[in-house]
Amino acid sequence: MSGTSLDGIDLAEINFYLSSNGVWEYIIIKAETIAYSSIWKNRLQKAISCSQEEIENVNSEYTIYLGEVISGFVSRNQIKNLDAVCSHGHTIWHQPKKGITLQIGNLPEIASLINQKVVCDFRVQDVVLGGNGAPLVPIGDRLLFSKYDYCLNLGGFANVSFEDKSLNNQETKRIAYDVCPVNIVLNYLAEQLGFLFDESGNIARQGKLSEELFQKLNDLTFYNMTPPKSLGLEWVKKEIFPLLEYTTVSIEDKIHTVTEHIAFQLSNQFREGSTVLVTGGGAFNAYLLERVKYYKKINLIIPVPELVEYKEALIFGLLGVLKLRNENNCLKSVTGAEKDHCSGIIHIPN
Repeated sequence: MSGTSLDGIDLAEINFYLSSNGVWEYIIIKAETIAYSSIWKNRLQKAISCSQEEIENVNSEYTIYLGEVISGFVSRNQIKNLDAVCSHGHTIWHQPKKGITLQIGNLPEIASLINQKVVCDFRVQDVVLGGNGAPLVPIGDRLLFSKYDYCLNLGGFANVSFEDKSLNNQETKRIAYDVCPVNIVLNYLAEQLGFLFDESGNIARQGKLSEELFQKLNDLTFYNMTPPKSLGLEWVKKEIFPLLEYTTVSIEDKIHTVTEHIAFQLSNQFREGSTVLVTGGGAFNAYLLERVKYYKKINLIIPVPELVEYKEALIFGLLGVLKLRNENNCLKSVTGAEKDHCSGIIHIPN
């Protein structure tokens, strides 16, 4: 799994099994993140502006690189008898309203490069079926983490997932959507101060609120849209970065204000007194979580670090398992597609 925050490639060896009562269980056996080199990070950041020919070259080279990273993980950990490698790839373009989504690293040759069956390219079919192609994690939230009222992921973007129980005499449906940008903006600002990220929210804690910037961020049209809805880097470049560029306050104050904006938007998603499972890199941002609870009295559950960091890799593994079993792994109630469906492509090594 490679996310928009460009922290690196998350890899996990996972054992999935069905319990005696038919509930999915899992064990994360080993997991690690391979950080991107400055060269790859720069290439991936700039890829959104590349020509079609350049994208094809990046896709080919990234597929080879991803194959090397996966093979290294398998070799180092002496992993045997894999059923499949389930790979998300890295998103370059995501404009579902235009029928566009591209995750590089999913070319067929990856199966031969690593000599394993590969399940990948989970988003494309959903977009073809009129969906947003995102978020895809909620099927895993339903099957693995149903005891929580909400599942909140704080990665490059924040997304939330929950069961809608308001339907009269009907089966509940899973609702999920992107809430707001998080690390994709906070890391961008922290890097201007020479840091990779705002550790524990310490920079934000020391800054001051820009009322004007706070209001402009909260007034963005996206926040008044009803789900299903999703965000991408294109939206951040169009809507967020210009606001930050033309705001004359210090970087520290921008980080404080953006953090406050994130906390405000997140708090609007939850019922008072609810339990919220929090994962993703933002779960380590203590100041952000303090501010969320300032706005809404909720119980934020931070699980073991292994799950905080690798929940998305875990669930994309489950998406691959469901694909291999020909079971639905995309929910129309989440993405807006015309039907629930079984998404992904299976590549077999030559």
